[in-house]
Amino acid sequence: MKLATNYLGLKLKNPVMPGASPMATKLDTVRRLEDAGAAAIMMHSLFEEQITSQQLAEFAHTENPADSFAEAVSYFPHREDYVLGPDLYLEQISKIKEACEIPVIGSLNGISIGGWTDHARLIQQAGADALELNVYYVATNPNESGTDVEKRTLDILEAVKASVTIPVTVKLSSYFSSPGNFAKQLDARGAAGVVMFNRFYQPDINIEELEAVPFLELSNSVELRQRLRWIAIIHGHIKADIALSGGVHSFEDIIKGIMVGANVVQLVSSLLKQGPEFLTKVLGELTAWMETHEYESVDQMRGSMSLTRCPDPSVYERGNYLKVLQLWKV
Repeated sequence: MKLATNYLGLKLKNPVMPGASPMATKLDTVRRLEDAGAAAIMMHSLFEEQITSQQLAEFAHTENPADSFAEAVSYFPHREDYVLGPDLYLEQISKIKEACEIPVIGSLNGISIGGWTDHARLIQQAGADALELNVYYVATNPNESGTDVEKRTLDILEAVKASVTIPVTVKLSSYFSSPGNFAKQLDARGAAGVVMFNRFYQPDINIEELEAVPFLELSNSVELRQRLRWIAIIHGHIKADIALSGGVHSFEDIIKGIMVGANVVQLVSSLLKQGPEFLTKVLGELTAWMETHEYESVDQMRGSMSLTRCPDPSVYERGNYLKVLQLWKV
């Protein structure tokens, strides 16, 4: 039974790993994840706002004691709003590399080139084996075209790739008009992988205070279906590796992700709810299922239910919509 897989040029012992989350901020939790069977450690994202805020604060402190930059600095979230600042983030990568034997993947989250290239280099120098670009961008300007949104991400990828030698993957939003085509554009520009998909946490409305408020809701397996569809569609059309992220809560979810073509499957909400040891449980169940169904490796399973290989490709296309509408009986 071979669970080993390749992702971003890294040889992993299995296809299951934690996704970006606060779990990487505590070394004890990271060790528990490794002991539970995690194939790699995915760092939480270092935000562009953190980098810019620190740079402004340092400039104001060294160049302008009168703090005339106070208004600019205060525009950004307070430092205590983040789990680890830029310097501590880099230090944490180094500590994890010293404490663990599995690969460590860094993560940058932003919308402009800005300080990304510098911090990409620093993340590499800290020991990260690969880097994930988490381009979390909401196009609130109605005059901004989809082409402009895509170009921003492509420019960031090219700039970061020019500054580092480690593999770079891009975490995609599901809101692109043609995720498959955009994945191909990223692939053509050298992305080592794509992650499908980012979760855009939607704000809620407080009708008494008349304000929009942040709202955190962990995922469930229903969200998996969108990921399954698009990974099934792009599998075989790009050289880049594919990671499934979002809605993975059982060993069945992991199997589905691999069957549509994912190289690795990332878990976050299920680990936050049930702890790192949940990895041991699902890996055991995955192995038992594969043995029962006579799979010799995850490579044998991968892509067997992709668009080009599944028995009925129409389930990923318009045919599924037509069939579903007939299921509800009045």
